[in-house]
Amino acid sequence: MSFTPRITKLNNGLQIPTVGLGCWQIRDKSKMKELVKLAIKAGYRHIDTATAYTNEDAIGDALEEVFADKSYGVTRKDIWITSKLASSEHGYENAINAVEKSLSKLKLDYIDLYIIHFPGSSGRAVDDPELPSLRKASWLGLEEMHKRGKVRAIGVSNYQIRHLDELMKYATITPVVNQCEFHPLLISTELRAHTKKLGINFEAYSSLGEGNLVNGNYTFEELDTIARAHGASIAQILLCWGMQQGAIVLPKSSSEARLIENFECQKFTLTQEEMDQINNISSKAFHD
Repeated sequence: MSFTPRITKLNNGLQIPTVGLGCWQIRDKSKMKELVKLAIKAGYRHIDTATAYTNEDAIGDALEEVFADKSYGVTRKDIWITSKLASSEHGYENAINAVEKSLSKLKLDYIDLYIIHFPGSSGRAVDDPELPSLRKASWLGLEEMHKRGKVRAIGVSNYQIRHLDELMKYATITPVVNQCEFHPLLISTELRAHTKKLGINFEAYSSLGEGNLVNGNYTFEELDTIARAHGASIAQILLCWGMQQGAIVLPKSSSEARLIENFECQKFTLTQEEMDQINNISSKAFHD
């Protein structure tokens, strides 16, 4: 490996690998299992899954094999595992039970980070008056699992400013991350600034714009030019941009070659001029 993998320090002092393997939409269990093993061989030390992804058991099988095989050179403490509370599992007892189920499927004694996946709840309108109390109960359930040592850190996902402010009124443990969609077409400047103000790290999913920024659906000369200048792929440039914006990034791929390529985004550093050019893509895309 010709680069040092980047690490991000969280507000509770824990250190999380800045590039993680996203596992959304990979439901084929044998494929998921092999991808995790390949990722760890390639250098990944951060796996991001969720109850809703229905692949925790495949990841658990992969981890069990990896930890038993000394050729991988890793133990449990070397791998950061994140999972998430499904929107159908809100509530104090439900949250506790969800963590226990995740632990069982992942075949782990503890999970590094457990996140509330959505501020909403399945089958409820976004303005349902009971949602705030459900969110609170879920958070307190995760705090309890943190106290029991079942999770090392807790966080949220898809929380907007109002959700974060609501949470901070009752949380006795500050969330370590807010995981949200983030790419040059969705910069979310105010949300990221507010998250940072609260001392919460920003974690990004869909860094490639759900693939639209690399599959030809959207093309920007700036990205092509910057990628050529660095001898990099557009995907690597987008991930590098996300990291330099202060985000933890979670690229996903079902291809071994792309999986390795994504991890190697850490070899590159963009200039401020290049960062500014990418920052301006959203205004160009929606106003030209």
